[in-house]
Amino acid sequence: MKSGIRYWLIIAVLVGATTAMAYLSKRESTPPAKPLAEFPAQVAGYNKAADWPLDQATLDLLGVTDYLNRGYASKSEGLITLYIGYFRSQRTGASIHSPKNCLPGSGWTPMTATVYQLPLDDGRKVPVNLYIVRKDLDEQLVLYWYQAHGRVVASEYWGKFYLVYDAMRLNRTDAALVRITTPIYQGDEEQARTRALAFAKQITTDVDQIIPR
Repeated sequence: MKSGIRYWLIIAVLVGATTAMAYLSKRESTPPAKPLAEFPAQVAGYNKAADWPLDQATLDLLGVTDYLNRGYASKSEGLITLYIGYFRSQRTGASIHSPKNCLPGSGWTPMTATVYQLPLDDGRKVPVNLYIVRKDLDEQLVLYWYQAHGRVVASEYWGKFYLVYDAMRLNRTDAALVRITTPIYQGDEEQARTRALAFAKQITTDVDQIIPR
């Protein structure tokens, strides 16, 4: 199937399913989530350095039910920042903001953007977005994906598709955005990539254990 036909097919399915969602109960059957503050303090050899609260204006803009914005540090490897934004429901207008839009809005210019197939310990490979971004003289590597019900998705389009699919199948619209950011020290992109991917490999399981599946 040609990419253009596939694109319009996805759009048609989303529009039709979104219309159908209006007739579903607005009282969702979402199990309770654990507080994200309970996320492990040690991940892949990194230790929790600090939690950085977001200001109320930012929280109002994001519309998250719960979030984690935490720095992890390693003496030998440097710093990793982990952000998780969890939405218990996306029926009422609050929805996940894509870093693809938020990063430029924060002054970061994307230099490269790829989708990486991240290998997990259970033999699966899951897609994650990998960005190199720059602001003035600073460069960072960013990984992000959408996670819900044991599923990892990189594409914003497929994220919306599964949102509607799960609303109709499970009467649930809960999901999380997971984002990992790490500095690129002295232009060494490979070192930053290795550091971020090792961290990401572990936390996909950790996220599944703290948000409802």
